[in-house]
Amino acid sequence: MTTGADLSTVRRVGVSTVGLLIGGATAFVEFGYVVLTAPLLLFPATRSRAFAGARVLAELERRRIAKYLDSEASGDYAGFRALQYLAVRSIVGGLGAGIFLLMLFGTIGGVIMLGQVLSGLPVGGTDPVGTDSDWYDPVAVLLFGTLLAFLAVQGLVGVASLDRHLAQHFLGPTSQELLRRRLSFVTRSRAEVVDAVNDERRRIERALHDGVQQRLVALGMVLGRARRSSDPDRTDELLRQAHEEAQQALLDLREVAWRVYPVALDSGGLHGALESLAERSSVPVTLTFGPAGQLDTAIETVAYFVVSEAVTNTIKHARADRIEVDVSRTGGVLVVSVRDNGAGGARPAGDGLSGLARRVSAADGRFTVDSPPGGPTTIRAELPCE
Repeated sequence: MTTGADLSTVRRVGVSTVGLLIGGATAFVEFGYVVLTAPLLLFPATRSRAFAGARVLAELERRRIAKYLDSEASGDYAGFRALQYLAVRSIVGGLGAGIFLLMLFGTIGGVIMLGQVLSGLPVGGTDPVGTDSDWYDPVAVLLFGTLLAFLAVQGLVGVASLDRHLAQHFLGPTSQELLRRRLSFVTRSRAEVVDAVNDERRRIERALHDGVQQRLVALGMVLGRARRSSDPDRTDELLRQAHEEAQQALLDLREVAWRVYPVALDSGGLHGALESLAERSSVPVTLTFGPAGQLDTAIETVAYFVVSEAVTNTIKHARADRIEVDVSRTGGVLVVSVRDNGAGGARPAGDGLSGLARRVSAADGRFTVDSPPGGPTTIRAELPCE
């Protein structure tokens, strides 16, 4: 009984065979293109045209390999790399075409021999002196035919593997280009880290100046009025106000300290710090925490500030009545998602969210904001945690 897996395998083999047939045919076109355009490389004026044509043919090959051989190759390559690829691939495609031709000749020979057997004629006809073939000739033909069929199939498998490998090797950036990009990324990340630190420093300064400092000034004024007052009732009222101002200044100072570094990260880890954050929130926060095991301190800090800033922005601007925080770990990636049912319209380019984006980018992470008008808003950060 034929199963679905068997049918899928047969279908995949058929699709791959069609892809190799197409590759064998295009190999002759590519070889001709490489030979004809080789003189054009000697002149700068025509070199770019040769490279442009090579990219067109290479893109066709890249799509063929992706469609028929189930292998995605990068499209980030230069024209010279494309021409190199065509030169090598035309040889591999020619090998595939040769194997298909041998299989065709073998099939034709097998059909002729089968016809001879069915008609009662000796397999292979008669030898040069006119005697019939011996009885063991059909056996030898069958054995050698089976061996050649096996070798032909293995040859096609090898051609398919070479096709995939060449596409991966040539149709993409070189190791030097990858190193250059990595260096550029590190340089940009370092600048983003400096910007994020400066932004946070300015925010702490504003919080101290506009919050704690103003509270302390008000506290000093109330205490001064209490000292000058001669009315006991008035003095008691002023002392009560001073006590409230002192408590509020203490709360503001605690908030600033938490923005510098949450102590709960040291005592309870990321889970404990987020639970404390959820308890302090004026909007109900539902926390789902999935990661098991110890996380890197730097990653925990970034994840905490993503949630903290997102919750703070929601409370200030979103007019939401529910916040959902989900922290999960998929392979080597820590995924942090903060979702609210507010008004939406959050701007990723705003000071708060852009600062978060720089923090996440500095940790080699990915930061996205989905906030259509009318909501909901979803802030998502993906942080490497291997």
